[in-house]
Amino acid sequence: MDNRIPWPQYFMSIAYLVAERSTCLRRKVGALAVKDKRILATGYNGAPAGLTHCLELGCLREKLGIPSGQRHELCRALHADQNVIIQAAIHGVSIEGADIFCTTQPCILCAKMLINCRVRAIYFAEGYPDEMSREMLDEAKIPYSRLEKPADA
Repeated sequence: MDNRIPWPQYFMSIAYLVAERSTCLRRKVGALAVKDKRILATGYNGAPAGLTHCLELGCLREKLGIPSGQRHELCRALHADQNVIIQAAIHGVSIEGADIFCTTQPCILCAKMLINCRVRAIYFAEGYPDEMSREMLDEAKIPYSRLEKPADA
């Protein structure tokens, strides 16, 4: 009998570990692209490389009282899903056909990018208030589903 952790939970646990690198004051998010049980790229939310982190500057969205899921342009940070795409591109790795494991459901901006990357499926543990994201993923016929948050996360 195989007592090992199932693959989906294994990858989601790693996404939570990646999230620990986040520099966001509101929500730590981690993501990874996986194909054939191999991790292709990882990403977490935070300011662009080399720029001052929100940990040091404070959160503009918090100061302005912007609710989660709204006015994404008023944020210094890139989302974890965006950083997965960027890291894969920088290193010349295609994520077409990959599964995305993200601690949080993709927002509409990330969903559109993942659709154009032709990912195979998206798995997330925590919801996000963005109905349009789910509608576009449905229209693109990209399956998405919620996985249980790992007990150790």
